[in-house]
Amino acid sequence: MGTPTPNEGLHRLYRESGWTLRQFALEVNRVGTQRGTPLRYREPSVHQWLKGHLPRAEVRPLICEALARRLRRPVTHGEVGFPSAPDEALAPPRTVDGIVDLGRRDMDPSRRGVLGAALFSVALTVPNWPDVVGRMEAARTGGVQRIGMSEVNMAIDMTERISDLDDQFGGRHSRPMAAAFVINTVAPYLRADAPEDVRKEMLSAASDLLYLTGYMAVDEGLHGLAQNYYVKALELAGAAEDHLTYCTTLRGMSVQAVDLGHGVKAMELGDAAAAASPKAGPRLQAFIVGQQAHAAAQTGDRTGALRYLREAEAAMDRAESRGKTFGAYDPAALNYHISQVRYELGDRTGAVEAMEQADRLRHSIYRRTRVHRRALLAERQLEIGHLEAACTTWHQALDDYPMVQSGRADDRIRAMFRLLRPHLKNGAARDLHERARLVAPALL
Repeated sequence: MGTPTPNEGLHRLYRESGWTLRQFALEVNRVGTQRGTPLRYREPSVHQWLKGHLPRAEVRPLICEALARRLRRPVTHGEVGFPSAPDEALAPPRTVDGIVDLGRRDMDPSRRGVLGAALFSVALTVPNWPDVVGRMEAARTGGVQRIGMSEVNMAIDMTERISDLDDQFGGRHSRPMAAAFVINTVAPYLRADAPEDVRKEMLSAASDLLYLTGYMAVDEGLHGLAQNYYVKALELAGAAEDHLTYCTTLRGMSVQAVDLGHGVKAMELGDAAAAASPKAGPRLQAFIVGQQAHAAAQTGDRTGALRYLREAEAAMDRAESRGKTFGAYDPAALNYHISQVRYELGDRTGAVEAMEQADRLRHSIYRRTRVHRRALLAERQLEIGHLEAACTTWHQALDDYPMVQSGRADDRIRAMFRLLRPHLKNGAARDLHERARLVAPALL
């Protein structure tokens, strides 16, 4: 075997990053941990990569993502000097073809491991509104010949029912249903003949469905997959000239980013959502500005976070005065954002108070959210030393947990087991732990 040739592409990006060898290794390890595959690379490994030794195939995307996060732009395998990744070739130029390909990969059990390994990318290119508005290629391959408003209404109703299932039971089982509906029904509708008004309504309905499917992927921790769904939702919303779904999707992408700790990216996406909604009503304004407040707080912008929060509260007051809207951004959601802002700014007690208020105001149908948020509330109650209160809240989360299939809920229950261990001499903690062992033995 000959001596490997130094990897000039990786050398160039390494110099551009300004990292030391140790910093490079630590950042790759950090990305691996976020994907669920902890790594322990050190300086000698990076030195070997620079000399031309090829890292393992499963590590190469982590290196690309670490560099992309540092340089704040997309970084491909080819640019780094690695062989092309299999999925880099799977980017059909047509929007509908891309949607079908994405849904098929999501449904295929043999691809689940690959989908689960897909990384959240802070350097993802998000299509701007002027770039996608009104654009949609015409693609006809047979099948459905013509559609009308009855097909549009069916797609809307099905999306609402899938959303209801997600709210009640989590997305683990309902997301494959959504992917199948996308492939078998909605994609053919997008290729069918239709009057212009019907065509735009179908594009809008499909965009909303893809946004929901992406949201359910986030719930399972499949963050790269979720980003792919979100980008397709943006493309369809632009083609439909549907500002509401476009802004909602950008805001959802901001939520995903902030929950993963990428405050700068979350702020960028939240600002993009606000910029694309110049005529937003008060509820949509509260919906977007509340998220901007959370992102600003995570970046350390205390003044901006509090300003956005005041705007969100004022907008919610105006929205509520016009009548309550079930299923929309509501006072429970706003109080969750208040809690997150307070927590990011160091006010742990205030964060607990706002989260408790959110729990009191939350509609009963949102079971999956209730499990996740109650478990999070219990963690924060424990942080401020309220062990018995935390145990009571965790018990409430366990009441609903067996009926929910959700990766985020699973993560919070795992955290509960970990956080309880130092307190098992306390009777309340011990009783909770014993109950949890029966309710969720697989998460021990």
